[in-house]
Amino acid sequence: MVWLGERRGDLVDWVTQRWVQVTGRRVALADAPWLAGPWGSVNGIGADFFARWGESNGMRVLPPGPDDGLVDGLAVLAGPGFDPQAVDPKIHDFYTHTAAYDLRIESRWSGPFRAVGWLIARMFARRLAQLNMPLSNRELRGGFESRIVRLVDDTGQVRHTAWVRTAVETGRPAFVGEYGTTTIPGHAGPCIKVVFPLPNGNAIIVLRPRVDPNAGLSLVSDGRRFGDPGFYFTVLAEPGEVWVRWVRTMKEQLSLQVEGDAIAASHRFMVFGLPFLELRYEIARKSEGHGDRVSVAG
Repeated sequence: MVWLGERRGDLVDWVTQRWVQVTGRRVALADAPWLAGPWGSVNGIGADFFARWGESNGMRVLPPGPDDGLVDGLAVLAGPGFDPQAVDPKIHDFYTHTAAYDLRIESRWSGPFRAVGWLIARMFARRLAQLNMPLSNRELRGGFESRIVRLVDDTGQVRHTAWVRTAVETGRPAFVGEYGTTTIPGHAGPCIKVVFPLPNGNAIIVLRPRVDPNAGLSLVSDGRRFGDPGFYFTVLAEPGEVWVRWVRTMKEQLSLQVEGDAIAASHRFMVFGLPFLELRYEIARKSEGHGDRVSVAG
């Protein structure tokens, strides 16, 4: 890789950021607060990103709790098209007390897309220690270490909640992201918002909630235009402004259904309408004495 200095970073990252700038639009965050989120340095992200970022922004990390959750219940997503009371209580409990659950996971790549995933891993993910999609179930053999990270201000109020997952087999951070809710112009009601910090910017996924048959829940990024649920790259332009590229061709859907005492989940990713990766989860309450281990199924 070619290093361009502490301001621009690696050549590949710099070119990607210029693509966002040239093909996207410049937006003031005051006009689009749903596009605000933590951005990373050119030196990479890593599992300790939110501790470092929080300290540099006057916040501190709360000690981890056994019942920490990603959101304060699905009631925060109530809106004209979504009734949270129609979702199974076990799914509510998972989002409210995420740290109390174990997840068993397997990955399924579609044909030639595995090679694309390998290329992205070599060029970006492994170097940045971020968005390391599992390329095979061998990488998942030892499971994931999973942590909920909560940042509080000097009054003790929680300002940011992150979910950090690291592959035990490789030691590589897989997903280092902030989780919360937001409202956007293209959807009538709150959505889930996930922010993955990247050099000089971030990737933002906005997912609308949907009640499925049998009291299931889906989170869907299927928008048709800028401002809809979807996938957004942002690059810092100057304080208070970002360049934004909405990636029209990227879609994803996370679907959860209760099966007995556990929750079965399927997380599907598509590009140009073609499925390229599916992550399957079995989610269950931890047995007493279990640690924060996410293990692979099968």
